[in-house]
Amino acid sequence: MKIDIVSDTVCPWCFIGKRKLEKALAERPDLDVEITWHPFQLHPDMPREGADRKEFIARKFGSHERAKELYTNVKRAGEEIDIPFNFEDIKRSPNTLDSHRLIRWSQSAGCQDELVDILFRRFFIDGEDIGDKAVLIAAAGEAGMDTDLVADLLDKDADRDLVSEEDLRARQMGISGVPFFILDNKYALSGAQDPAAFLAVFDKIAEEAGQAS
Repeated sequence: MKIDIVSDTVCPWCFIGKRKLEKALAERPDLDVEITWHPFQLHPDMPREGADRKEFIARKFGSHERAKELYTNVKRAGEEIDIPFNFEDIKRSPNTLDSHRLIRWSQSAGCQDELVDILFRRFFIDGEDIGDKAVLIAAAGEAGMDTDLVADLLDKDADRDLVSEEDLRARQMGISGVPFFILDNKYALSGAQDPAAFLAVFDKIAEEAGQAS
């Protein structure tokens, strides 16, 4: 089964959605799954150097108080699936284009799902700036990628246009929020769905495959 996931590396609900998908997959251990991650920038106009986190979220949500309220709800949702969100330690809101470039390269290195997890952890739990080249290179190394090659590709701005074009295609498909899951090129689930939602689609796909055979 092919699962395509449209996501952003600064989207907490994408992290939550990933964990919920993993819980569903753990209940179907015999399922042969190929997962591919695709880019979506929640803040495509973010300066390349990023922005001060407190100032950015206050502008985005209207006030510090409103932002705190919303992130408290996200933190509670994370605790339910063992994600210890640490929003207080995040100092910068990054431009995520470079992180998406790295995710693209990690696919050919065979560690894409692992790298996505590393980036989520480094941003949401460790409070690191995943728009910073050194952080991205360290994440690549942690995933087992060739860090010299990654550093060279980052310096050369490789695949910036390709990632931006893929982001645009997602919007042209009607995707306006993430996470967005496409299963078997046929079924779509939007948002951080509970494992039961994934299991229902898994079963439907299996039933259709049985009828076809």
